[in-house]
Amino acid sequence: MKKIFPFFTLMNSSSRISSAYTQQNKVTLIRGGADYFNMLEKMIDEASSSIQLQVYIFDEDQTGKQVANHLIKAAQRGIKIQILIDGYASGKISSAFVKKMSEHGIAFRFFEPVFKSKTYYFGRRLHHKVFVVDGQKSLVGGINISDRYNDLPDRSAWLDWAVYVEGQASFELFKLCNNLYAKSSSDLLKYETGKKLNIHTSDDHCAVRIRRNDWVMNTHQISASYMEMLKNASKEVIIMSSYFIPGRFIRKQIESASKKGIRIKIILAGLSDIGISKNTEKYFYRWALRNGLEIYEYQTNILHGKIAVSDSSFTTIGSYNINDISALASIELNMDIMNKTFSSHVHDQLMNIIQEECKKVEPVMFEKETNWATKLIQWSSYEFYRLTFTLFTFYFKKHKPYRY
Repeated sequence: MKKIFPFFTLMNSSSRISSAYTQQNKVTLIRGGADYFNMLEKMIDEASSSIQLQVYIFDEDQTGKQVANHLIKAAQRGIKIQILIDGYASGKISSAFVKKMSEHGIAFRFFEPVFKSKTYYFGRRLHHKVFVVDGQKSLVGGINISDRYNDLPDRSAWLDWAVYVEGQASFELFKLCNNLYAKSSSDLLKYETGKKLNIHTSDDHCAVRIRRNDWVMNTHQISASYMEMLKNASKEVIIMSSYFIPGRFIRKQIESASKKGIRIKIILAGLSDIGISKNTEKYFYRWALRNGLEIYEYQTNILHGKIAVSDSSFTTIGSYNINDISALASIELNMDIMNKTFSSHVHDQLMNIIQEECKKVEPVMFEKETNWATKLIQWSSYEFYRLTFTLFTFYFKKHKPYRY
């Protein structure tokens, strides 16, 4: 007979969810778009006991409806399903859409802020993008459930990434998602301990750890991962960030790494879905160029990826942007992967994007193209960003949610 973890064990396990590396894992880099959603739907269709989905944006569009249909079919097979979505970014989902899933036995709820009313929203946002099947397989990245992240006949997906993980790290995610979703013991999913991890050879043993940022829980692990990566790098760091507005502490670490001779490449958005964010980002270009960073602007589409690799041996990937909102205000989740084979592949993918799809920002040309009016706009955007952050996550609903 298969053993079942009792509810109280999972309820009390959040403090024991290890931030150390687990070793029995195999990992695959997944690019956003059709590759990601094909994998997501395949995992849903092959689930044998449970599905957990926690995401910032779940839109009621073509992609959202397609994913929902797969989830409903899984629920009809008897799969236990939890869905937790951010109450602000996904607030436009209709009650009929939610009711349809709930009627098929899908446990569904919105992640609520600290305070809210008809006019304001104050508190944490659930910004991570996590999908776990059977406590054994997972997808973690920056990809929301929405058409803009999918390849459709009339347009291609925004550039984004996820990592597929099979093994021990996925069970840690199972526990984490269970605790974040549950408001009582009756909300928790059971896990059959008789299941075996599908890891067969030493080649599949990959060091993976879960990293979180959550200001309410005083957890800043992802920020620490970036600081450690920059401190420990010996040759090169490549960072892709969709909204690069580095805070004071990470700027100092970047400056220190650059002074040691570490070559730092940053891949940023050439086209941005948020104009004010791009202007704020450009406010930091002079600082970056002054400190020897190489800036590459992605030209093909909107860039939404959040991934970094160091010395082709360490990778961090997930929902975390290099800015104070990710560092100090939102709930974020990344996976750190210490593996040369995987990280070399990530390095090659990012270098190919730099060479084939990016335009390098040259210091002389940037200064020539930046007149006093442009500098004023960039400075004003930065000051507005600072004011917005000072007000914390206080967003008026008449405004469109930031798509971080």
